[in-house]
Amino acid sequence: MGQPAPSAITRLRSVMSRLRDPVRGCEWDVQQTFETIAPYTIEEAYEVADACARHDLGDLKDELGDLLLQVVFHSRIAEEQGAFDFDDVATAISDKMERRHPHIFGNADEGGHHLWETIKAQERAAKADGGALSGVALGLPALLRAEKLQKRAARVGFDWPDAAGPRAKIDEELDEVAAAATCDRAEEVGDLLFAVVNWARHLGVDAEAALRQANMKFERRFAAMEVAAGGSIADRTLSDQEELWLAVKQQEKAG
Repeated sequence: MGQPAPSAITRLRSVMSRLRDPVRGCEWDVQQTFETIAPYTIEEAYEVADACARHDLGDLKDELGDLLLQVVFHSRIAEEQGAFDFDDVATAISDKMERRHPHIFGNADEGGHHLWETIKAQERAAKADGGALSGVALGLPALLRAEKLQKRAARVGFDWPDAAGPRAKIDEELDEVAAAATCDRAEEVGDLLFAVVNWARHLGVDAEAALRQANMKFERRFAAMEVAAGGSIADRTLSDQEELWLAVKQQEKAG
């Protein structure tokens, strides 16, 4: 009898090992490092989110494979350096999930999000890696990172009691943007965006997801404008473009 076929993950790891072989591998793959691969990892995560938003399960399968490849790629580089391998990664996340769900895998009587956050806070404290804001990844999208920083600050009491505070802060920041010198304008716009994220958080709105949806809506409506204009709006006046935009909005609302 022949040898049994390797598992899918074993096959993928073997493929990556061959791609990274310094003699027989792919020239591009061999040259990659954690730093050069990281942007692709982020991009693939967004491709997964996009497939989910479109409810395209066929595409989701492909995008999850691309994302898994990134995990295997990073793990292979680490294995070559003697740091850890894919099995260590899988073991670490399994251990973490069991540790953070003691009501399922342990003896705790209750669980839920509050217990998850408590255990995470205990883990951060055990690492002794700094203050309340330490460990929020620099590579996160800016809106998402702003929200995470605000949530961390809120846990130690640095937060508005309700949504009125951040809403008033937006007006303040708008005035500062308007009054700012050119050299200070980017900083003031950043403060304004931070304030908007804070207000969204108090309203229970995910600012990153909300902006993603707004982007998709703009793309959809702009494409509809181009169709209505016969292919392009470049030769239309601004007034005509505005009329097309309003017509598209009305059509969407009409269903």
